Amino acid sequence: MPSNALLQVTGLTAHYGPIQALHEIALEVNPGELVAMVGANGAGKTTLLHTLSNVHKATSGQVIFDGQEITRTAPHKIVQAGICHIPEGRQVFAPLSVEDNLLLGSFTQRKNKAWVAEETDRIYTLFPILKEKRRQAAGTLSGGQQQMLAMGRALLGRPKLLLLDEPSMGLAPLLVAEIFRVVRELNEKGVTILLVEQNAKAALGIADRGYVLETGRVVLSADADTLLADEAVQKAYLGH
Repeated sequence: MPSNALLQVTGLTAHYGPIQALHEIALEVNPGELVAMVGANGAGKTTLLHTLSNVHKATSGQVIFDGQEITRTAPHKIVQAGICHIPEGRQVFAPLSVEDNLLLGSFTQRKNKAWVAEETDRIYTLFPILKEKRRQAAGTLSGGQQQMLAMGRALLGRPKLLLLDEPSMGLAPLLVAEIFRVVRELNEKGVTILLVEQNAKAALGIADRGYVLETGRVVLSADADTLLADEAVQKAYLGH
């Protein structure tokens, strides 16, 4: 029976040499959803996103995106297909200006100059501090500002699906709340998001559905409210 999912992953495995990092991962993300993948440090969350982007090669399994198999598609072609990946640790280009970092994100849309200009203005409205610092080197920004820049850069790729890896990492609680507010706002505006996050409470608090990853295996999946109320999830991830 055909799936209507935007992203459908079945039997996905990945290795680092002889060590298996992902075990038969199965998940779906439907158009318009915000899906959280939560788990402890070392659970395989970042490896999963790298494998979906084919930055890390899958050993076996299948990734279907927008009706097309992309399991072994070159990473730059995956971006062109509409998957934009915001990596753990932001990874902005430190010596380049904020504006140049944003423009690098628009590479796949470079022929659509009017859209790029309009979307850049939208990003500056979403993150006013980026407009204020647009001529500064990205490396001079705070961690929270760099996270905003990484998000803005990905949005200029015109994503059908946004892969967001640990956006709260290293940020103060107030900034975490602001970043998650923006993530939810983007989703409400129609951006489909797969959010990977160690901060389970914050992630499930804004998600529609969630998966729990442990040692490279999906051990639970349910709607976000059900996972938040689950005693095992509370004990393992929510400090209850």
